[in-house]
Amino acid sequence: MEGVAEILGATRPDILLLTDIDWDLDGAALTALADRLAEEGLEYPHRLALRPNAGLASGLDLDGNGRTGEPRDAQGYGRFLGQGGMALLSRYPLGEVRDLSDLLWRDLPGARLPMNGDLPFPSGEGQAAQRLSSTGHWIVPVATPGQALTLLAWAATPPVFDGPEDLNGLRNADELAVWERLLDGAWGPPPPAPVLLGDAQLDPLDGDGLREAMAALLADPRLQDPGPRSDGGRLASDSTGAGDPALDTVDWPEDGAGNLRTSYILPAAPLRVTAAGVVWPLPDDPLAKAAEAAGPHRLVWVDIDP
Repeated sequence: MEGVAEILGATRPDILLLTDIDWDLDGAALTALADRLAEEGLEYPHRLALRPNAGLASGLDLDGNGRTGEPRDAQGYGRFLGQGGMALLSRYPLGEVRDLSDLLWRDLPGARLPMNGDLPFPSGEGQAAQRLSSTGHWIVPVATPGQALTLLAWAATPPVFDGPEDLNGLRNADELAVWERLLDGAWGPPPPAPVLLGDAQLDPLDGDGLREAMAALLADPRLQDPGPRSDGGRLASDSTGAGDPALDTVDWPEDGAGNLRTSYILPAAPLRVTAAGVVWPLPDDPLAKAAEAAGPHRLVWVDIDP
C-alpha cells in the first residue's frame, strides 16, 4: 500500500480506477486505502467497489479439467470471492451505475465462444452459466466540471493459462468487444462522453492473445488513443517486440511475457485531451522504488479539459 500511496500522492488524480484490489462486503480494504491516501492530502469522498465476478463460485467445471470448486471454476479466476476486484475513487459525484458484469458470454452479440471440436467448451451447461466479465464491466457517470463523463471501466482476464480451445484468449477479446457493442447501441443509446479505462491484459502488437482485437479498438474512430508514454518504460525494455516500449504499462519479467502495453484510457473522440503519460520513473527518480513496490503495473494517466 505504501508504494501505491506514494505514487498517488505525487500524481494526485481526480478520478482513479484501481484493478487487482480485493473486494470485501463491508469495504474495509477500500476504506483503509482511502484513509491512507487522506494522509497524502488526497480526499476521495465518492467511491465504488461492486462485487466482482472474481472468485464467484459457479458450482460447475468451467475450465474443463473434470473437477469443480477450483479457482478457474469461478465466474472469474479467484481463490476466494472478491480476489482481485476493482475500485473507483473520485473527487466528483458518481451517478447511477449500470453494471454489465452479469452478462452471459453467450449473450454478447457476435460472441466468440470456445469449442472442443464441434462441441461447446467446456460443455453446453457451462456456457449457459458462464458470465463474460472475469472481473466486471461498469458504466459510471461522473459529474465532472463542465461536461460530465461516463466511465467505462473493466479488468480483463489474461489471454493465457488455457488449452487449445483458447478459452481465455477468446474471453479476453470479447471483454473488449463489450464496449464496441455498447457504442454500437446493442443495449440502448450509447452513453454520453464515454471514457474507457482499465486493464485489457492485451497489447496490440506484442505478447499473447488476439492482438488484432486491441488494435481494432484503438483504431475505432469513436475513440481516441492519447498514446501515454514514459522514458522509464523505454529504458526498461530489452525486448525486440514490434511495439514502442515507451507505451508499455507493465513490467513483466523478460523471460516471461516481457514488458507490454496492457492498461488504457481511451476518451471519446470529441473530448479534448491536453496531456497523457505513464508513471514509470527512471532509475534515479525518487519515485522509482515506490513504483516497483506498487507492483508490476504502472499508473496510466490522461488529462481531459472539461
